[in-house]
Amino acid sequence: MQSWPAPTVPQLTGVGTPLRLFDSADQQVRPVAAGETATMYVCGITPYDATHLGHAATYLTFDLVYRAWLDAGHQVHYVQNVTDVDDPLFERAARDGIDWRDLGARETQLFREDMAALRVLPPHDYVAATDAIAEVIELVEKMLASGAAYVVEDAEYPDVYYRADATVQFGYESGYDRETMLRLFAERGGDPDRAGKGDALDALLWRAERPGEPSWPSPFGPGRPGWHVECAAIALDRIGTGLDVQGGGSDLIFPHHEFSAAHAESVTGERRFARHYVHAGMIGWDGHKMSKSRGNLVLVSKLRAEGVDPAAIRLGLLAGHYRSDRYWSDAVLAEAQDRLARWRAATALPAGPDAADVVARVRQYLADDLDTPKALAALDGWVADAQQYGGDDLEAPGRVKAAVDALLGVAL
Repeated sequence: MQSWPAPTVPQLTGVGTPLRLFDSADQQVRPVAAGETATMYVCGITPYDATHLGHAATYLTFDLVYRAWLDAGHQVHYVQNVTDVDDPLFERAARDGIDWRDLGARETQLFREDMAALRVLPPHDYVAATDAIAEVIELVEKMLASGAAYVVEDAEYPDVYYRADATVQFGYESGYDRETMLRLFAERGGDPDRAGKGDALDALLWRAERPGEPSWPSPFGPGRPGWHVECAAIALDRIGTGLDVQGGGSDLIFPHHEFSAAHAESVTGERRFARHYVHAGMIGWDGHKMSKSRGNLVLVSKLRAEGVDPAAIRLGLLAGHYRSDRYWSDAVLAEAQDRLARWRAATALPAGPDAADVVARVRQYLADDLDTPKALAALDGWVADAQQYGGDDLEAPGRVKAAVDALLGVAL
């Protein structure tokens, strides 16, 4: 599957600061000890509707990680999936009278266009679940062989399930107690009441063929992948073990990321699937989390169609810290548009104050758990000085412009 065109990233003078990120499992900010090639797997969309600002905020978070790594001299192997075979996709396609494949292709293309407009760096591997069936089957076979998985005793629908106790460390990523796990499992696609399961928390690996649903042949019968195993299989196949960052929205911590990590660990024997588990906060509108089920979405494509500069959308989302749950509003957008105009005016001046300090501080703030509020404030200070007092450094406006582009992804 094709991703989207990559924007050019300016190369700045010097080398950026090594990155530190908050790890959800350890509940602390610590260094990301990436090698020459930094590796990252970020969960992609289920393409049954358009990209909303909650999606955009998540992918901007990991775009900043990507850019910080590039600035620090790393190569980056970034993988993202598309869950193009899942119940919400089938349900929306049936509601709208469209083939689920056509719906998935349409919404995936719109997502590509939104990401390109927001100048998000594309993944090296952009993988549809339907293109990774062989990898999923191989992983499920290994789990069945090791006893980490089992087939329910159901003559009609012999689904394959993962044993939640297959690894002794299960639960380390979220840190949730069993009661919380069961609640979230039920709310977020799990089936705790499925008859024949060994434990209510056991997660679906392979859904046996049902009438009217797509299926693929496998050694354990025709069917289709579960949600969590898809990501484990793609990450292991495209990157392998020792992932530097597994990322997504905070609503994926459990069950999705907990189980995808456990699936991989049960096969590899490693204690941790990823060295860092990184999660972005939720974006709200009208007093609630932005979600398709609630219908309170602000769509990137709709804002673009209204003539909103994608750079302003990007700045509005970066105005809050990536880990914070926060709200979008007309005021947030207006402030971002004003900031963008001021920054563009200042970097268009023939000269300005020396840029070395502000570029260094932006690098430092972003390397410290992607502290975009401080980075934006530092740039606001330089812009205010440039506009109020001027300066005699002929290269400064260009250096600031390049830094904003390279590190924040905002074209001035």
